[in-house]
Amino acid sequence: MKRLYILAIAIIFPFFVQAQHQKNTIVYTSDIDRFWSAFDSVRSTNDTAKQVQFVQKLYVDKGSEGLKAFMQARDYDAKLWVELINKYPKFWLSIKANTLSVKGQVNLITTAVETLKKMYPEMRPAKMYFTIGGLRSGGTTTGDMVLVGAEIATADNHTDASELGDWLKTVFKNQQISNIVGLNIHEYVHTQQKLGGNTVLVQCIREGAADFIAELVTKTPNTSAYVIYGREHEKELKQKFNIDMFSTATGLWLYNGTNNSHADLGYFIGYAICKAYYQQHSNKEQAIRNIIELDYSNEQQVVDFLDQSEYFKKPVNKQQLLTEFEKLQPFISSIYPAINSQQNVSATLNELTFNFSEPMGKGVSISFGEGGKEHFPLTDVIGFTDDMKSFKVKLSLQAGKSYNFKITGKGFKSQNGYPLKEYLVQFNVQ
Repeated sequence: MKRLYILAIAIIFPFFVQAQHQKNTIVYTSDIDRFWSAFDSVRSTNDTAKQVQFVQKLYVDKGSEGLKAFMQARDYDAKLWVELINKYPKFWLSIKANTLSVKGQVNLITTAVETLKKMYPEMRPAKMYFTIGGLRSGGTTTGDMVLVGAEIATADNHTDASELGDWLKTVFKNQQISNIVGLNIHEYVHTQQKLGGNTVLVQCIREGAADFIAELVTKTPNTSAYVIYGREHEKELKQKFNIDMFSTATGLWLYNGTNNSHADLGYFIGYAICKAYYQQHSNKEQAIRNIIELDYSNEQQVVDFLDQSEYFKKPVNKQQLLTEFEKLQPFISSIYPAINSQQNVSATLNELTFNFSEPMGKGVSISFGEGGKEHFPLTDVIGFTDDMKSFKVKLSLQAGKSYNFKITGKGFKSQNGYPLKEYLVQFNVQ
């Protein structure tokens, strides 16, 4: 009987250990292997339809919960991956080894999470999924999941970025494979933070807090491109941020790598604010708790946090700063013909020109007015004039009908990135 009992334990114990291991797993990397299997199949044919099928069947359909969430968060699909594989062959071949090396970093990441738990005992558990994304994000979060795009997150100065844009070239130049641990702690911190608020100040502190806590956990200085540039230009950045902080023009400071070689400088400013707050606070454990638990839906709490950091030498004046910000915004100085608010516009009018107060960037944003689609007269976009100070559209008008629409700063921005002041167009056709 004793032998049978020992034998039963010997048989059951490995399964128990395996079950415990699966239960305690927080880092998942299987999507990386699946991607490269799909990649090899894509490279075996020039038939685009078959290529899409390979990615769908071998990568997407078999993907983890994290991959599905990443696809939804960043609008990825099989067709996009095929386009990127065919467009950037040198990049993909050069990044493969780095992405596969992630499995060797799992223990370091797990240890770092345990360190974060010691620093912040209230930490809630989360899962980390390493995937291959579509070159739009190195990492993000949704709920209790950290989603990492390993094709960006593991790139370094040895990665062949010759086919890519300036933003990714700059990012890769200043990255090391060891940064992957800090990146994951950054994203893990996001799973602990409160949401809310849409101002530049709120969003920059939220990102900077994750960067700062990651640096405390890893005990490794952040060497991201935005930190290097930020330290070299901190004085001028502080002056600019001081004006922009209460606006909602987050594109001036964050997630702006597509057309900006010095992107994401809001991460640096937020990091610097949190570091200053930590240094000012006598109770470091409480400081960490305050940084992680800051309520971003409570603007006054965020402003108090900023003031207590003493990053800016005097308390901020929101209304004054908003006034200064508005002075920097471009505006529509006139339209031709001058039909706005007119009651007798001719139905034969088929073209309208908007003149701006200064040269604009290339973005465009035109939305429905209160009347919706039924009262939207635009049929096509002609585009900007060469000096980028005027923009033309085509119209189709009906006699006896009213029209309205908006020209907005969501797309229309100055060449310095400041959003256009919203402009409402409304008129009646005779």
